[in-house]
Amino acid sequence: MKLIIQIPCYNEAETLEVALNDLPKHIDGIDIIEYLIINDGSKDNTVEVAKNWGVNYVVSFRNNKGLARGFMAGLDACLRNGADIIVNTDADNQYCGADIEKLVQPILRGEAGMVVGERPIDATEHFSPLKKKLQHFGSWVVRRASRTNVPDAPSGFRAYSRHTAMRMNVINEYTYTLETIVQAGRQKMAVTSVPIRTNAELRPSRLFNSMFGYVKKSMLTIGRALIMYKPMYCFAWIAGIFGVAGFALGIRFVVYYIGGNGDGHIQSLILASMLIVIAVMAGVMGLLGDVISANRKLLEEIQFELRKIDYGPGHEEVKKDKNEAE
Repeated sequence: MKLIIQIPCYNEAETLEVALNDLPKHIDGIDIIEYLIINDGSKDNTVEVAKNWGVNYVVSFRNNKGLARGFMAGLDACLRNGADIIVNTDADNQYCGADIEKLVQPILRGEAGMVVGERPIDATEHFSPLKKKLQHFGSWVVRRASRTNVPDAPSGFRAYSRHTAMRMNVINEYTYTLETIVQAGRQKMAVTSVPIRTNAELRPSRLFNSMFGYVKKSMLTIGRALIMYKPMYCFAWIAGIFGVAGFALGIRFVVYYIGGNGDGHIQSLILASMLIVIAVMAGVMGLLGDVISANRKLLEEIQFELRKIDYGPGHEEVKKDKNEAE
């Protein structure tokens, strides 16, 4: 069983060695542990620090492409190098490296394909009260959208089995954390969470410049992911809201018209017609989105089969083949 720990990096020369030193060198049930960094267009000597420390693999971008693109490039490199389990952590040493053993245990036991580390948000001193509330609210929204029970959706400390990693697709360019949970939940993958510890803050977060920006991007990411995987559900709500409002105004106009006062309420009839047209359009968009979603599922299955051919079998596939041969 091979574990590769990947770390996305963007100008992390000052903190990277601290994070690397905190990573485990041995875990029961794991035969090989290797380390990979994703150099996301760093302008400092991040790569030199990583190579001097002894990381096994370096994936480099010439310019900064963002956390989501870096994450997917890391998964690709890990799978190509035979990883059976992939753990993602941060270069600022936010997460306790010893807790990687907790992350991989549900995968080793065959209980989950994705494991998310649950941070002690309320006990984290460098989180402001507003950030704590937003973290809890964002996680609640993701739980509702994904139908999972992940208490800390924005956590980037997580583990993936080889099978689950090959099914991952990240479309947005902001962050992978929210979209992958919605995707996993909607595709009925086995997702669980384990409590983990955090270390003292070494540097401020670079993922967002303001709380408003964080909330806006997070809501857009969740909404886009939900529309991708449940378009009929989303557009049915839109159609229902506009349709009910339109019919209510239409009935109101009919009541006035029967009472002989219809001439003074033509505006209500026009508005009702507009709302009903919008509702019909939303319903049609939902139907089209549902058809596109079905085609996307077929394409994802084809992509998964192609990835299995491209990346080669993992530990579990080889073991299964041996058992069948016996």
